[in-house]
Amino acid sequence: MGEHKSKKRKKSHGGSSAPTAAAAASTEIDTSKPTAIFHPTAPRASTLSLALPSSILANAQTLDLKSQLASAISRAAAVFCVDEIVVFSDGAPVSAGGADSTDLLVHLLSYLETPQYLRRHLFDLHPHLRLAGILPPLDIPSHLRQGEGCLYREGVVLGESGEVEVGLPMKVRVRGSEYPPVGSRVTVKFASAEEGAGVAKGGKEIVADVVGPDVPRTESGYYWGYNVRIAPSLSAVFTEAPWEGGYDLTFGTSERGQDIGAVTAGELPRYKHMLVAFGGLAGLELAFKKDPELRGAVAEVRELFDYWVDACPGQGSRTIRTEEALWITMARLRGTVVSKGM
Repeated sequence: MGEHKSKKRKKSHGGSSAPTAAAAASTEIDTSKPTAIFHPTAPRASTLSLALPSSILANAQTLDLKSQLASAISRAAAVFCVDEIVVFSDGAPVSAGGADSTDLLVHLLSYLETPQYLRRHLFDLHPHLRLAGILPPLDIPSHLRQGEGCLYREGVVLGESGEVEVGLPMKVRVRGSEYPPVGSRVTVKFASAEEGAGVAKGGKEIVADVVGPDVPRTESGYYWGYNVRIAPSLSAVFTEAPWEGGYDLTFGTSERGQDIGAVTAGELPRYKHMLVAFGGLAGLELAFKKDPELRGAVAEVRELFDYWVDACPGQGSRTIRTEEALWITMARLRGTVVSKGM
């Protein structure tokens, strides 16, 4: 007898047939486009700040390496929704290759945070920015793409009549009788997300309101980029904080600190303004020793912070670079940042 070629069909469960190839294709996820798009869930009053020394840039030998390092810091700030980056002096040399590291780092961080359509209005050609065009974009909510709608946009004032460039095909005029100075950067709010995408009702011009740069965060919960602040010393990071009362939850990072996992596993207080500080090649200890304002105020640098933490106990490499420590630390603090903010 010939071989019996018939095969038993697999019984379908629940009476439905197996999915067809077309059905499977229709449910397949398109991984060629990002899906982790930021969606605000609630207004956010709390802020997150980073502090790091400008001397970390002096260790990079070329403009290419310096630019990449600044980009890594900027990208980390964007990924972890940092609202403020404080660049401070730790007393280490900041000049290398003829460029001042403080000026260079602040210039690059500010440029990368600015939406692409505003850069030509706000930044002149400068040697610091020679390689900035090839650095990866932040792709944050304030960097709206063509056709994307939002209640808010970043803009620059173009004329004395209140005309503002906000990245739309048409110009937008801000409401009011007194306008911000020409050339100044502003945050504007539209009546609807459709107007924020450039769709004007009845074909009329679009009129928007100038609001504070924190309004997208405090009113709607958007992450809206970071502000860059220069502090002449470690003590100035605290004393020149832009918020009344300063920072109410602070972390100092060091390989000599407590395991950050043990800290975050405990009961941490809620915060309004969190600060996470990083040291340079010689750690935050160098900034402490070089700051005359701190002499006699506290015995050790760890006493400046609520928590003195080590983000990577048992590290395999002898050293962890500041930009690496930034990514590790912020990833391990992410749960605290989200759950403890007011």
